[in-house]
Amino acid sequence: MCVHGETASHEPTGQGRRGFLRNAALAGAGAVAVGAGSSALGAAPAHAADASGHGHGHGHVGRWNPDPDALRFTFAVMPDTQYLYWGSQDSVNRAPQEESFRYIVRNSGVADQNIVFMSHLGDLSQDADSSSFEQIDKAFDILDAKGAAYSVVAGNHDVSGDDTRGDTPYLRTLGPRRFRHAKSFVGSDATGYNTAHVFRAAGRSWLVLALDWRTTEQGFAWAEKTIKAHPKMPVILTAHDIVHPDYDDNVFPYESGDPENNASLSEYGQALWDRLIADNDQIFLTLNGHYWPSGRTTRKNTHGNDVHLHIANYQNRFFGGGGMIRLYHFDLARDTIDVETVNPWILAQEPESRSALAAEHARLTSPVDDFSIPVDFEKRFSGFAPVPARPSRPADRMLVRGTVAYWRFDGQGAPGTALTRGQTVRDLSGRGNDLTVVTTPGTPADALTWSDDHHPDQPGHASLNFTGGRNPVNGSYLTTTDAAPLNTETFRGGYTIETFVRIPLDWDAGRNGNASVLSRRGAARAAGKHGRNTDPNEPLAQLAITNNGREVQFNHYPLNTTYPTTNWSHGLAELRWWHIAVVNDGRRTRLYVESSPVADDPRRVSLGLTSLGLPWLVGGHEYAGAIDVVFHGAVGDIRVVNRPLEHGEFLTAK
Repeated sequence: MCVHGETASHEPTGQGRRGFLRNAALAGAGAVAVGAGSSALGAAPAHAADASGHGHGHGHVGRWNPDPDALRFTFAVMPDTQYLYWGSQDSVNRAPQEESFRYIVRNSGVADQNIVFMSHLGDLSQDADSSSFEQIDKAFDILDAKGAAYSVVAGNHDVSGDDTRGDTPYLRTLGPRRFRHAKSFVGSDATGYNTAHVFRAAGRSWLVLALDWRTTEQGFAWAEKTIKAHPKMPVILTAHDIVHPDYDDNVFPYESGDPENNASLSEYGQALWDRLIADNDQIFLTLNGHYWPSGRTTRKNTHGNDVHLHIANYQNRFFGGGGMIRLYHFDLARDTIDVETVNPWILAQEPESRSALAAEHARLTSPVDDFSIPVDFEKRFSGFAPVPARPSRPADRMLVRGTVAYWRFDGQGAPGTALTRGQTVRDLSGRGNDLTVVTTPGTPADALTWSDDHHPDQPGHASLNFTGGRNPVNGSYLTTTDAAPLNTETFRGGYTIETFVRIPLDWDAGRNGNASVLSRRGAARAAGKHGRNTDPNEPLAQLAITNNGREVQFNHYPLNTTYPTTNWSHGLAELRWWHIAVVNDGRRTRLYVESSPVADDPRRVSLGLTSLGLPWLVGGHEYAGAIDVVFHGAVGDIRVVNRPLEHGEFLTAK
């Protein structure tokens, strides 16, 4: 515990909690924990956790059962529970902390929580007294009985001096001996006050370093050695004191300044940064308590990468924080850590039975307590644990049964060089649906170029970069020949069309909207189409990027109707590769983006694709029999199959 800027006071002990805290001279590196080793005063303390009533929660606690492979998992943090354990003053209340422990265990097996680890940030007791640690020991038995993975650090109210202090009630209770049977425990330094733990989550191992309130040189050396012994693991560093808030607790509800940058390194935190954090790129997140209010900041390490430094501390809140926990929800699918702060002890109480202050503290939702931080995990960890790029796959392995056309763009031209008028791109299916380059009048020579850029799961590691548009029409596109077998294919038994698309930042709705990645020539009117939503001049089939927020549109005229069926996706973000698939099972057409279904998929029967025997275009769009716009963006592999494919057969399948 410490309020930033607080100095030692000469108030005598016994003048209340604030006086006690100040007498402890909490801000100094050598702060003495009052009562260390002393016996409880007077009668045995009352232990609320031993009584029935609030704090015991509801339902079966269950077993420790996190999913080690799920891309969403939760790292739980419990700071400064010292006001629950003041044994020398006959004041102990285990109930709040025990309910939080039950919550952590219970939610280890809940899919949307998947709590995989818990770190306590120190100041478990108010007085470092053995009577306090006797009760703390009983509370932590809940985690041990369930095999929960957790770590603990000593705070200045638990110990005095630095990590060479020797034996203490803290060490006897929460030192390495406690973890000797824990699967997550890696080891400790010679003092026992600095420990290391490993948990599994998102299919990989993560290292937690739990360092003492004041680590000495031998402790830093041990920590360095431990990190080097686990060279590919991301590291979460926990200690009682690292950063302090840049604002004081006279501001409520603790929203002063920029909530994303309202903390600074303390004197000891600076030593940690200089000695351990800055040069070790594996350390991406640090967590500490000690100070209040809560806050956070981000600093660049010597590798140029972000390190997130967070304070979590609720001891100044109702009931000394009441065992409140902060939940770090890692979501590797979204590259985000969502952070929330909850009080399981209060949440376990019936709402109508909660006091006014309890109801107010069931959840904390200010910007310093409830927030999200973006983390590109693959990029952030690439310096020590790079993810190997998926290798290119041979074209013949992509020729699934029913493949009628497969175009890819690797091995045919140096990146950045242009395709020229009349140049051919072979159909690798062997069906003879080769493509030929067509250039509109007045188009620059480099309007269509080879590129080695590609979707990470694309079989061919190359693409074509189209620089086209309208008003005036400009650009180069490709077309099948007049005699290509694909021209007459009507796909009565169903079909799958796949491709990869990337939209550049300079894409403009007016110049580039409604341009096709792939389209079938032939106007709807010429095929006798009419009725609702029919544009008589539009092509019979078009997979396009619309002018309405870069949505994917597959507009097609089936064999069984005189009007079109249109599938729409959400808007596609620029500068990202997207896999697009259209699947027709002989009755219904569905559109997928990144193998995910779109909302606007008409449920009407849609049989095959109408044909006038005219060519298919890649990058070109025809209206009323003439090219009216050329695609602007990059296009990767394109495959057309004459049957519906399952997701496991897509070009992206692993």
